Amino acid sequence: MKQAVFRERNKRYYRVLHTPIWIWVFWVLPGYPLTYDLYTHGPDRRHWIWLAIVLAAVVWRGLAGRLPGCEPRPYITHYGIHQPNLPYRVVCYTAAWIDIIVPYTLNLIGLVIASIEGRWMLKQLYSNLYYPLALAVVLATVFDWTPRARRDTFSEGVERAWFYVAIWTVVPTQVINWAAWRFGKFIDLSPLPLARLRLVICLVSTALFFFLGYAEKLPRSQRHYEGIAAAGV
Repeated sequence: MKQAVFRERNKRYYRVLHTPIWIWVFWVLPGYPLTYDLYTHGPDRRHWIWLAIVLAAVVWRGLAGRLPGCEPRPYITHYGIHQPNLPYRVVCYTAAWIDIIVPYTLNLIGLVIASIEGRWMLKQLYSNLYYPLALAVVLATVFDWTPRARRDTFSEGVERAWFYVAIWTVVPTQVINWAAWRFGKFIDLSPLPLARLRLVICLVSTALFFFLGYAEKLPRSQRHYEGIAAAGV
């Protein structure tokens, strides 16, 4: 058992600073066409309406202390203790995993197809695969496989680390992918070589950030094992 936090209460600014995280998580969650249009064309009236709904809900639940990081007191104070995970944590982290995994996977599949055929199918991928992939994450939670959304918090010291490894791997890579897409028009390459270049950039970025996270060189990527795993058995 290892003490995770040493404070008895979360400071007010700490709680406030967590609300934009969950606003973003639920704002980009809806899928096709809202998520696709947001990433490819930027926000429009539909996105602002949805943002207002999300903002109201997040502020409400945040003030009630029913969002991760917004609680008056830390819920997990020690790693390696069996305690039930709270329903709002299960919902929030399941949604966060969908945001992390699904757009990245669709972008990667789109880059692979484009590097082979020279045509972009991201719209079709979002239309046909976003919800099946999101459902797969939900089912993983139902079967108690999703890190930080499992029914017991015993392995939080490991699951928390892998959650941040995923964030560190996907978020910078998605930003780099976006930059490669935006600046691709300034490169004098035909669509097929350009797609292959973007795929290489994506794979190199993914491998680099995942390795740094795996090696525990990135913030919050340090893993704490309990039980048999701690003994290396």
